[in-house]
Amino acid sequence: MKRVLEIRSYRLKAGSRAAFHKLVSEQSLPLHRAWGMDVVSHGPSLHDPDAYFLMRAYDDLEHLNRTQAAFYGTEAWQTGPREAIVALIEGDANTVIWLPGEVIEALRTS
Repeated sequence: MKRVLEIRSYRLKAGSRAAFHKLVSEQSLPLHRAWGMDVVSHGPSLHDPDAYFLMRAYDDLEHLNRTQAAFYGTEAWQTGPREAIVALIEGDANTVIWLPGEVIEALRTS
């Protein structure tokens, strides 16, 4: 079965990647998981000390849009790690593709 994979790529402020990774790992991802979001993988880029990625899987585009709209509107996100995370981001890019479920599973990291 195919699923939608969202790949977010972040350009971080110089020297902030360790702080960003800590915020994502310790605060953002627990919220994502509590909300039922399928985080496939995340972490620092191998090629650039100021780059980071986040991959999430969804059933389809409607599921992606509905889930993200609900999640990013929660008080837990708005009053939680949002401000600290956004403050470290210079820019971002987003790519959304259909992939077979087994490919998404192969990309999964713990």
